[in-house]
Amino acid sequence: MLKDHAKLMKAILVSGEITGRKKLQKMIYIAKKIEFPFHERFQFHFYGPYSEELTTRVEELCNMGFLNEVKEKKGGYFQYRYTLTEPGKEFLSLNEVDMPHLTDCLTDMNGQNARFLELVSTVLYFDNLSKEEVTNKVFTLKSSQRYTESEINEAYQYIETLKTKIQ
Repeated sequence: MLKDHAKLMKAILVSGEITGRKKLQKMIYIAKKIEFPFHERFQFHFYGPYSEELTTRVEELCNMGFLNEVKEKKGGYFQYRYTLTEPGKEFLSLNEVDMPHLTDCLTDMNGQNARFLELVSTVLYFDNLSKEEVTNKVFTLKSSQRYTESEINEAYQYIETLKTKIQ
């Protein structure tokens, strides 16, 4: 049970700090889709792939004192920042998680904005479809985001960039 918690803790540790619940969801989903061993189940949601299991796991880690969640008022909404606590780092040092290349991938993803990661995760969610079908899905399901074809191409390139980091 705690193995999946430890993997999530490792992801947050190597990222340093993750700002935003949506960003955290997208980073873990993308990592899972490019073959990192995350086991949370995701469904398509308003903001792209979403995992209730991941949300629960984050809450459990906060309750155990392993994860620090800081809620900040930002304009008209709240934003959350996640970092590992000292007890979390200690737990992780005793329960080593071996995921080579995770640091490179998550550091790169953490440098992207949540809007772009939402697009990348949406493209990956429909990876069983042709690029043309994915583009149509994005334009239909994500019309409010006003993604362009150029951004969709950039998302495909980004996915390939991440995949080369793990080889």
